[in-house]
Amino acid sequence: MAERRRAAPVDAPRRAAWEVLKAVRVDDAYANLVLPAVVSHFELEVRDAAFTTELASGTLRWQGLYDAVLAACIDRSLARVEAKVLDALRLGTHQLLAMRVPTHAAISTTVDLVRAVANNDGAAGFANAVLRKVAAQDRDAWVVQVAPPGARHAEIAYSHPAWIVAELRRALGPAAQSSPSDTEAELAALLTADNEPPRVTLVARPGRASRDELPGEPTRYSPYGAVLESGRPQAVKAVAEGRAGVQDEGSQLVAVALARAELGPGPDRLWLDLCAGPGGKSALLAALGAERGATLVATERAPHRARLVAQALRGAPGVSGVVVADGRRPPLRPGSVDRVLVDAPCTGLGALRRRPEARWRRKPDDLLELVLLQRSLLAGAIDLVRPGGVVLYATCSPVLAETSGVVSSVLDTRTDVVLDDAVALLPDVPDCAGPLPGTVQLWPHRHGTDAMFMALLRRTD
Repeated sequence: MAERRRAAPVDAPRRAAWEVLKAVRVDDAYANLVLPAVVSHFELEVRDAAFTTELASGTLRWQGLYDAVLAACIDRSLARVEAKVLDALRLGTHQLLAMRVPTHAAISTTVDLVRAVANNDGAAGFANAVLRKVAAQDRDAWVVQVAPPGARHAEIAYSHPAWIVAELRRALGPAAQSSPSDTEAELAALLTADNEPPRVTLVARPGRASRDELPGEPTRYSPYGAVLESGRPQAVKAVAEGRAGVQDEGSQLVAVALARAELGPGPDRLWLDLCAGPGGKSALLAALGAERGATLVATERAPHRARLVAQALRGAPGVSGVVVADGRRPPLRPGSVDRVLVDAPCTGLGALRRRPEARWRRKPDDLLELVLLQRSLLAGAIDLVRPGGVVLYATCSPVLAETSGVVSSVLDTRTDVVLDDAVALLPDVPDCAGPLPGTVQLWPHRHGTDAMFMALLRRTD
């Protein structure tokens, strides 16, 4: 029997990226949460950590396109390729088609990785042959071949599941009030934006930090944010001390809109964040409320997320407490709250830039369960708010069932609530009209934010 070939050492950044893909596949992990731990485990320097992040996140974003390319290069179904080998082939394909990695380096390091994880010289030879076929054409040529014009073009060319493409197309239609051709052009812009890595955005919590303390360019619409050009957020003093944090500008605007809403006659003392985890919006709301003498209560159903909320609120003024409770049945007296934020659990399809694996994890069947939960949370929040008080319903999803569908359903079944104009609360934000009059819909391709939806509901007498 021939002596088995000794495996070459595996490049650490590529092995780290493979471990991220494995965690996403096997443990349903979120890549952005796994990456710091993997980088630490492999003791990667800053440059290697950046390479690993782009390799893992980019591969997850473009998995749909890469699988179509690999299917064209393999003489059997991808389902018959061992999962650990397929993950490595996807990593190699991303290096060949989307990164400035020399062809020989992308192929040889991937073959070494396959030999290590599969423990099989046959698998290594297979990977070598497949990647050489991938390298025979550039990305544009592959898109022309595997995603010709037709029903599946957007799905493959922009690497989004078909049902998500359909939902985003529907959401853009009423928001844009445009012709079908205009909607298709804007859909392409949105799908492109979904595949661009988001920049890190910081938020200064009023009364505790000023935007002048934050490095980077001020955000366009939020008066409290700044875009970090480079470096680690924790290296910023205000962030390390908890006086500032990392928060997408769209999420900042949710808190800003609720704080700016005018109330009917009565007090403005108690604010509630009903679905508070992981706590970014709670921290900004607490700071805004404290400036006018209000206190914030944060409720969160999951204990581990409640601990994250408590950590985000540590040292913040104007915090009454963090309560582990189901938002549908919070331990608060009906009619006792002045302002409520319902940042409802949702599909998260508005944040595909920062959670690329969500597009492959979410299924159409998830919608019904989420919509029923969203309706219950919004109805419960209306019960908690006093007459003249307001509820801001927000989702990090533009899907119509989760946005206008939920709001319309609640409005149709209650006579004690009206829909107010949330667009007027954000006068500096252009082209943000949502699917219902007065609602707000932010978009990655228009505003550079997550696709946050907002509706402001006022409790009547």
